[in-house]
Amino acid sequence: MLFDDEAFQFRESLVKQNLDEILLLLVAHRSADTHGKGLMTDLVTVFDTHLSPGTVYPRLHDLESDGYLDVQELVRTKEYQVAHTDALVERITAAMEQHLALGLFFRAALDDLD
Repeated sequence: MLFDDEAFQFRESLVKQNLDEILLLLVAHRSADTHGKGLMTDLVTVFDTHLSPGTVYPRLHDLESDGYLDVQELVRTKEYQVAHTDALVERITAAMEQHLALGLFFRAALDDLD
């Protein structure tokens, strides 16, 4: 449990804003079923977020075009794999630092209100 509030849910807008990084990490942590449908199932399971194929698949294609993912063409689907772990780590670290810094700013601003 992340927070004391048992009703915590990720906002869909936040998941969408961070979808590239989320998809990269989901692919990196799966050894199979790294196709779009499997990743969309993960988004529901982990984030309770139902995103359309029209949202997820273009992001996967862009991550492939940008060199973050390799694609293996199968009969009816594509399986994704991380192309360069170092690039993934760099990108996720940068995103994490931004989120943490923003959270620290929010905490300090709220503390100043007391």
